[in-house]
Amino acid sequence: MVLLNLPGQIGAGSLSFMAMIGRFFMFVGQALLRGFGGPFYWRVFLDQLVRIGYLSLPVIGLTALFTGAVLALQIYIGGSRFNAEGIVASIVVLGITRELGPVLGGLMVAGRVAAAIAAEVGTMKVSE
Repeated sequence: MVLLNLPGQIGAGSLSFMAMIGRFFMFVGQALLRGFGGPFYWRVFLDQLVRIGYLSLPVIGLTALFTGAVLALQIYIGGSRFNAEGIVASIVVLGITRELGPVLGGLMVAGRVAAAIAAEVGTMKVSE
């Protein structure tokens, strides 16, 4: 009896899955239409681009500077045991560019931007 109902259950599950996929793509399409539709405020966009991107560069630069200095010191101390002081610079460059730079840069930008937006919202709330 169960085997006779198995194709029906498989078909119902497949139809349910396909309906879910269709609803997802309809949601994505509506989100894209509403996101790119309507008025686009270039001045506000460029202002936020400068505030979030360009003004975060000093924070990222200081983070990279101090992280590179600490990494260079640690690699020099470890490499001096094996007479490998000459490769400190290449290890630091590879370590910062490949591993630490993107992670620390992303964290610094996220923290700075979140703090700036929270301060702006707090100022709006107080001045209401």
